[in-house]
Amino acid sequence: MLETVILIVFAMIGVSLLLNLWRLVVGPSIPDRILALDTMYINTIALIVLYGMNMGTSLYFEAALLIALLGFVSTVAVCKYLLRGDIIE
Repeated sequence: MLETVILIVFAMIGVSLLLNLWRLVVGPSIPDRILALDTMYINTIALIVLYGMNMGTSLYFEAALLIALLGFVSTVAVCKYLLRGDIIE
Protein backbone atom coordinates (compact mmCIF):
# COMPACT_ATOMS: atom_id res chain seq x y z
CA MET A 1 0.00 0.00 0.00
CA LEU A 2 2.87 2.36 0.79
CA GLU A 3 4.31 1.92 -2.71
CA THR A 4 0.98 2.96 -4.26
CA VAL A 5 0.78 6.03 -2.06
CA ILE A 6 4.36 6.99 -2.91
CA LEU A 7 3.60 6.81 -6.64
CA ILE A 8 0.49 8.96 -6.20
CA VAL A 9 2.44 11.53 -4.19
CA PHE A 10 5.20 11.55 -6.84
CA ALA A 11 2.57 12.47 -9.43
CA MET A 12 1.02 15.15 -7.22
CA ILE A 13 4.35 16.80 -6.46
CA GLY A 14 5.23 16.63 -10.18
CA VAL A 15 2.04 18.49 -11.03
CA SER A 16 2.76 21.08 -8.35
CA LEU A 17 6.26 21.57 -9.79
CA LEU A 18 4.76 22.21 -13.23
CA LEU A 19 2.32 24.74 -11.76
CA ASN A 20 5.19 26.45 -9.92
CA LEU A 21 7.15 26.62 -13.15
CA TRP A 22 4.18 28.23 -14.83
CA ARG A 23 3.97 30.85 -12.04
CA LEU A 24 7.72 31.43 -12.31
CA VAL A 25 7.48 32.14 -16.04
CA VAL A 26 4.15 34.01 -16.12
CA GLY A 27 4.18 35.63 -12.66
CA PRO A 28 2.98 39.23 -12.86
CA SER A 29 5.50 40.59 -10.36
CA ILE A 30 8.95 39.82 -9.03
CA PRO A 31 7.76 38.75 -5.53
CA ASP A 32 5.43 36.21 -7.15
CA ARG A 33 8.36 34.76 -9.04
CA ILE A 34 10.52 34.61 -5.91
CA LEU A 35 7.76 32.77 -4.06
CA ALA A 36 7.36 30.35 -6.96
CA LEU A 37 11.08 29.62 -6.92
CA ASP A 38 11.04 29.10 -3.15
CA THR A 39 8.08 26.75 -3.48
CA MET A 40 9.94 24.83 -6.17
CA TYR A 41 12.78 24.32 -3.71
CA ILE A 42 10.34 22.94 -1.15
CA ASN A 43 8.74 20.62 -3.71
CA THR A 44 12.16 19.40 -4.82
CA ILE A 45 13.04 18.63 -1.22
CA ALA A 46 9.80 16.68 -0.89
CA LEU A 47 10.61 14.71 -4.04
CA ILE A 48 14.08 13.83 -2.80
CA VAL A 49 12.81 12.73 0.61
CA LEU A 50 10.09 10.68 -1.05
CA TYR A 51 12.63 9.05 -3.35
CA GLY A 52 14.79 8.26 -0.33
CA MET A 53 11.81 6.61 1.34
CA ASN A 54 11.13 4.63 -1.81
CA MET A 55 14.74 3.45 -2.12
CA GLY A 56 15.12 2.79 1.61
CA THR A 57 18.33 4.75 2.10
CA SER A 58 19.13 7.78 4.22
CA LEU A 59 21.64 9.31 1.80
CA TYR A 60 18.93 11.29 0.05
CA PHE A 61 17.86 12.94 3.30
CA GLU A 62 21.27 14.60 3.56
CA ALA A 63 20.95 15.86 -0.01
CA ALA A 64 17.50 17.25 0.82
CA LEU A 65 18.95 19.05 3.84
CA LEU A 66 21.67 20.60 1.67
CA ILE A 67 19.13 21.78 -0.91
CA ALA A 68 16.97 23.23 1.88
CA LEU A 69 19.93 25.20 3.19
CA LEU A 70 20.85 26.52 -0.25
CA GLY A 71 17.22 27.38 -1.01
CA PHE A 72 16.84 29.39 2.19
CA VAL A 73 20.09 31.30 1.71
CA SER A 74 19.34 32.09 -1.93
CA THR A 75 15.82 33.28 -1.13
CA VAL A 76 17.13 35.59 1.59
CA ALA A 77 19.84 36.91 -0.74
CA VAL A 78 17.39 37.64 -3.57
CA CYS A 79 14.93 39.35 -1.23
CA LYS A 80 17.69 41.46 0.31
CA TYR A 81 18.89 42.43 -3.16
CA LEU A 82 15.39 43.51 -4.18
CA LEU A 83 14.86 45.56 -1.03
CA ARG A 84 18.24 47.30 -0.82
CA GLY A 85 19.86 46.83 -4.20
CA ASP A 86 22.96 45.34 -2.56
CA ILE A 87 23.56 41.95 -1.00
CA ILE A 88 26.72 42.64 0.98
CA GLU A 89 27.01 46.02 2.66
